[in-house]
Amino acid sequence: MDFAFTPDQLALAETVRDVLTEHCPPSALRTGRLPAWDRLAAVGFFGLLVPPEADGLGLGLVDALPALEETGRACLPGPVVETAVVAPYLLPGVPKLASGAVRVSVAPPGGAGAPDADLADLIVVASEDSSRNGNRGEARVVGREAARLRPVPGPDPCRRLSEVSYTESTPLDRPLAPALRAAAVATAAQLIGVARRLLDVSVAYARTRRQFGAPIGSFQAVKHRLADVAVGIAFAAPLVHRAALAVDAEAAVRDADRDVSAARAAVPDVGRDVSAAKAAASEAADLAARAALQTHGAIGYTEELDLRFWLARAWSLSAAYGGAAEHRARIREALAGGDLRRYP
Repeated sequence: MDFAFTPDQLALAETVRDVLTEHCPPSALRTGRLPAWDRLAAVGFFGLLVPPEADGLGLGLVDALPALEETGRACLPGPVVETAVVAPYLLPGVPKLASGAVRVSVAPPGGAGAPDADLADLIVVASEDSSRNGNRGEARVVGREAARLRPVPGPDPCRRLSEVSYTESTPLDRPLAPALRAAAVATAAQLIGVARRLLDVSVAYARTRRQFGAPIGSFQAVKHRLADVAVGIAFAAPLVHRAALAVDAEAAVRDADRDVSAARAAVPDVGRDVSAAKAAASEAADLAARAALQTHGAIGYTEELDLRFWLARAWSLSAAYGGAAEHRARIREALAGGDLRRYP
């Protein structure tokens, strides 16, 4: 069996990369909140997962995976995952969703806040138990006018977090847990893109920065550090691909049977696969960020160097939709069948 990405999936990613290269350069991160958003909408990015009856393409998460990685590589600001991935799961009938004209944010259960909620037209506010079951009515949809936002401190200036309260809302009539799993996988794909960019920048700098009469990339300690990052990315990327396939399989069963329990029975390991992907991608991006900072030295976190945007994005996305420790705990519980006495 061939598990490689198809030519169409790779061509979509190449198109997205071209758009972001032209319209979301590092300088745009300093001046705008939504660079390249309209351009991505024009090539159909926000309609990839939207059903055809709502003017979307009706593709699966695995089809969008390489393109999502490119948004991480470019450090694209804005509620990208929430609008392009979560909204088609939860709000597929919202007019103009496929065009990118309607932006969506999500306040996940137990999260630090809703990302870029001040830019969103709709905010999905989840209850605390939403990630642990598939019942309906776990969350509410809040319009921009009814939302009350309180800024929450965060590491990423291009991914602002807000605590959300509201005066009125609409109950969500679709299961939230599958959408949160898709969001975790999409965020993991972005983390792979962030890690790849950090590795590329670090390798380039190590080849040109000289100490003791030689490029620092010739030093064994630097080479080993960057090689560890490359290995981490190489191990994490297939796990993200696997998780996307599992999420799509669960969605196909659920759409056919219209039953959450049937989807769970058909794809029993989807939660484990998602957690494996998010944990590995978070750790790979964190390792890449640490290696980049050590390779660049003190200039790595200065205001003048663009590297700081990718460092902040690695740290913020690593915590989004569950950090590595939380997802590893879920994997341990899944493998142990709930009996954790052997795993202190």
